[in-house]
Amino acid sequence: MGRTSLTIRRHTAAVIAFTLFFLCFAPGSLSPGSGSFSDGDTYQTYMSPRAAAAERSLMLATTTSMDATGLLDVLADEFKKETGITLRWIAVGTGAALKQARDGNADAVIAHAKKLEEEFLRQGYGVNRRVFARNFFMIAGPDGDPAGVSGSGTAAEALLRIKSAGSPFVSRGDRSGTHARELDLWARAGGPPQGNYLETGQGMAETLRVAAQRRGYTLTDTATFFALQNLSGLVPVFDSGPELENIYAVMAVNPARVPTARYGEAMALIAFLTSPRGQQIIGGFTGRAGRPLFEPMAGVPGVDLDK
Repeated sequence: MGRTSLTIRRHTAAVIAFTLFFLCFAPGSLSPGSGSFSDGDTYQTYMSPRAAAAERSLMLATTTSMDATGLLDVLADEFKKETGITLRWIAVGTGAALKQARDGNADAVIAHAKKLEEEFLRQGYGVNRRVFARNFFMIAGPDGDPAGVSGSGTAAEALLRIKSAGSPFVSRGDRSGTHARELDLWARAGGPPQGNYLETGQGMAETLRVAAQRRGYTLTDTATFFALQNLSGLVPVFDSGPELENIYAVMAVNPARVPTARYGEAMALIAFLTSPRGQQIIGGFTGRAGRPLFEPMAGVPGVDLDK
C-alpha cells in the first residue's frame, strides 16, 4: 500500500512538473532566440488549451511614453480580452526597464534606444525583438523661442543655438531612450553646455513640466508632449529631420538567462502588438491629445533589421 501510494505521488509530481514547463514555454517548437515567428501567428500559437484557460499574467518593463499617453491601458484591456492574460507594467526609462528585465523583474520589455537594446540582446537577456511603432522626437521650448531654434536646419544646429544663447536646457538625465538620443545629438553639436544645463533624473512628463517652469528647452517625444496638459508657455520649436525618428520595439526576456521569465506570455504579447488588431489600436489611439500619437510599424518590410 505504501509503495503504491509513493508511486502515485511520484507520477503526480511528474505530471505537474511537465504541465508547468509546458505552460511557461509553449509552444515547444519555438525556442528562445529563434529570432522570429510567423506573421500568421496569434497569441493562441503560444498557449496550450490548458494555458489559455488558466489565470495568467505578464510583467512588462516599458518606456514611460507608452504609459504616460494612456496607450498601454487600452492595449492591456484588449490583450486581456483576447488572451485572458493580465498585463501589468512598470514605466521607467529604457535603461531602467532593461535593468528590471536583467534583474528578473519583467517578462518583456518595450524600449526605444536601439544601441541599448542591441547590448541587451548580445548579452543574452532579450530575444525576438520586434519593431511595432514609432513617433518622433522634437525640441520644445518657451513661447517666443528666444534662442531662435525654429530657424535651424538640423537638430544639432538647434542645440548649438540653445547653447550659444545661454538658454536653459532641461535633460532627463536618466539613461532613458530620450536621454540617449539627446546625448547623441549634443555630440553632434560639440557637447552639452557647461551652464544652464539641468538634469531632472525623472521621466518625460516631469521633465517637460520642469522645462515649462524654467522657460527652458528640452528634447521630448511627440506623443508625451501632445498627451500632456498644463504645459503653459512650452511649444514645439524644432521637429524635422531623420535623426528625430523614434522607434519602439518589444522584446521577450530570455528564460535561458532569466529562469523566472514567462516566455509564453511574452511571446503572446509580441504577437498581439504586431498583429493587425494590435497595430490598428496603436494607429488609431489619440488619448487626450485628440490626434494620433503613434504610427504602427510592424507591417513595414524589413523594419526589424532596418530600425
